[in-house]
Amino acid sequence: GRARPSHSEPRGRDGRGGEEEEEMEGWHQLYPGHIPTSPLQKALLAAASAVMALYDPYRHDMVAVLGETTGCLALPNLRDKMKNHPEGHRILRERPRIRLSTLDTARLQGLPDGSLGREYVRFLEDNRVSPDTRMPPKFVDDEELAYVIQRYREVHDLMHTLLGMPTNMLGEVVVKWFEAVQTGLPMCVLGAAFGPVRLSTRKLQVLATELVPWAIRSGLNASCVLNVYYEQRWEQPVESLREELGIFPPP
Repeated sequence: GRARPSHSEPRGRDGRGGEEEEEMEGWHQLYPGHIPTSPLQKALLAAASAVMALYDPYRHDMVAVLGETTGCLALPNLRDKMKNHPEGHRILRERPRIRLSTLDTARLQGLPDGSLGREYVRFLEDNRVSPDTRMPPKFVDDEELAYVIQRYREVHDLMHTLLGMPTNMLGEVVVKWFEAVQTGLPMCVLGAAFGPVRLSTRKLQVLATELVPWAIRSGLNASCVLNVYYEQRWEQPVESLREELGIFPPP
């Protein structure tokens, strides 16, 4: 699934072609929107996006670029966890997407209170967020790994739902601690480590004494959250799914 040089590209005038031309122009798109990049370009993108994401944590485009350019070790590990799990393997094979176009919001709104589908839609409504705002991958040079990070982005709001965390800075930091332990993505580690700098002293105290220890324990105890076919679990109670995964009740 990795990007490979295309031998149909024209060579330079000397018949050999320059190294840079061979390296970049001969690479092709692996999926719609894919932008092939060299290791140096990825490093520069990672550095720039990290600075911008730390300056403004709500720059979701920069957070997305950071996740793609620094996930070279974590993404294959997550993919392997999915391949080695029956439900995760089926997700990789069927490639479901969580978008407004794939959600039957009317049906989910009619589910009982406490069910995953009802609470997920309630979370979207209360926080005025949409799964359609999740950016498609661009810089992951493997089609299957690109889907893995896309899936991670699209279940992020479901993590908020399962953990009972809002979308304010405090809630985002708590979810990032959980995701950092679960995924090992450097983007999540940076968000967990540097997100608290904008919090008040009172919130920092609550974060350090209650929320972060709970998020870390839950992240370590829980099975991989990418191995859940959420689209087929809408009717399951949130508490039941937490217990199944091994997420401790929110403090």
